[in-house]
Amino acid sequence: MPKKEIKQVMINGRLIGIFGLDEAINEIAEISKGLSDDEIQKKLLELISRNNYVPANIEEAYGKAAWREFEIVQGLPVAPEYVAGFKIAVLGMGCARCSQLESDVRDILSEMKIAADLQHITDAKEIARYGVMGSPALVINNKVVSVGEVPPKSKIRQWIIESYNLQEEK
Repeated sequence: MPKKEIKQVMINGRLIGIFGLDEAINEIAEISKGLSDDEIQKKLLELISRNNYVPANIEEAYGKAAWREFEIVQGLPVAPEYVAGFKIAVLGMGCARCSQLESDVRDILSEMKIAADLQHITDAKEIARYGVMGSPALVINNKVVSVGEVPPKSKIRQWIIESYNLQEEK
């Protein structure tokens, strides 16, 4: 049996880990022909509820988040999700260094108990929009802070603190 992964998605402005979301999406993709969007969303919610605690008062938000991930996996056009707050992006095609940078950022956010929209962007066209010529690159609140290296955790922590404090002052 394949190992289930935890995928982090934004739900009501908070980054939430959902155990087995990719597996649920793949399962639904196989049977989604002929189903309405609402039916697919309900089935996704049902599947993720088997392995995750989904509070009743925000089931709809979980369903929408699962539906959004389903659309992304299916290659459907998805409008950019507006997320108020702290945004961090790791830019890179998915090499070991890119994955290490993403892992380091996730560890630091967890240690500091900071909620952030953390994305790993691997699409070359999307990366080009940032104007970087090397990878991995780190972008915090739309500002490129590092290109072509995996900076020490202390430096990443410093950038996060500086950017987070600037955001809090606004």
